Amino acid sequence: MRLPQPLQAVVDIRMEHAIELLDVVALTEDVPEHDLYRGQVGTVVEELAPTVYEVEFSDTDGRTYALAPVHASQCLKLHYYPAPAAPSTS
Repeated sequence: MRLPQPLQAVVDIRMEHAIELLDVVALTEDVPEHDLYRGQVGTVVEELAPTVYEVEFSDTDGRTYALAPVHASQCLKLHYYPAPAAPSTS
């Protein structure tokens, strides 16, 4: 079953930007119980649940300083390449 066009577009965009193993993410909020703060960058190393990931935070020398479960709503997937142009709606 296909969703109505506007809803399908939202689903397609979310699937396209879904977080995957080894993605680089930035925290969008503080996680004080792990001494992590908004803006810190880490790498997804495990999927713990459909929207919860184990993220490894390392310093510039590659030494891990934190390993924490992070919900998808607490992070932003970072992209290191240009995004494709959005399709025209007209």
